[in-house]
Amino acid sequence: MQTVKTELLEALRDALERLSPGAGARAVFESPKVAAHGDWATTAAMQLAKPLKLNPRQLAENLCEQLLATAACQRWVEALDIAGPGFINIKLKPAAKQQVVRSVLAQASCFGKQADNGRRMLVEFVSANPTGPLHVGHGRQAALGDAICNLFSTQGWQVYREFYYNDAGVQIGTLATSTQLRAKGFKPGDACWPTDADNPVSKNFYNGDYIADIATDFLAKKTVTSDDRAFTASGDVQDLDGIRQFAVAYLRHEQDLDLQAFAVKFDNYYLESSLYTCG
Repeated sequence: MQTVKTELLEALRDALERLSPGAGARAVFESPKVAAHGDWATTAAMQLAKPLKLNPRQLAENLCEQLLATAACQRWVEALDIAGPGFINIKLKPAAKQQVVRSVLAQASCFGKQADNGRRMLVEFVSANPTGPLHVGHGRQAALGDAICNLFSTQGWQVYREFYYNDAGVQIGTLATSTQLRAKGFKPGDACWPTDADNPVSKNFYNGDYIADIATDFLAKKTVTSDDRAFTASGDVQDLDGIRQFAVAYLRHEQDLDLQAFAVKFDNYYLESSLYTCG
């Protein structure tokens, strides 16, 4: 279909140049508002009428005569109709529309791809904070963000994929404290475990079983590796900063496993903590 459009635009451009040197730049097709009017339309005759001091409809008729004499129109166009003051509606032959099937089969996975346009785009998506497992909403954003990146990549954009996440602040502090309590042998429901829902700090303690899993691996002095970091646990329950770094790396690793199942990759992981360390 793109080949058909290119050939017809070239025929229109040549016809316009013959009518008025420099007018070829007006060779543009639009989609008619009413599908029954045709597949494409051009308003070139109305645009040229005033500078050429000609009746737009007569100019459209002249333009149609020239177009119908071209090889491209004879091959691909079923009818040219003039509407209103000078709209030219183009109705394609079935063979023209079927050309897209040939193009798809010939170009395979390259069909529809455009050349590099020199423009850059940053797409930030998923960006789940490492305080728990990914949920369905994160999965939706992974699929949506990846689809957006893939689409723009085919259209000539240089796409940079970024995952921004919070590895500092209150939430991460709560994650570390929750894991430390588990490492010390405590669990939700114990007397020392915060339960006061009115307390802005304690109400956000993480009670999921995954916290116990993190604590167990921390005590075992395991090493966890994710796409953007790796950390080896000290096993010391008093090492709160080490627990924090281990828990973040552990949950980032879990996130990576899910994202790998989606075949989603990122060029950069942007850390909130870097905003504080570099200003």
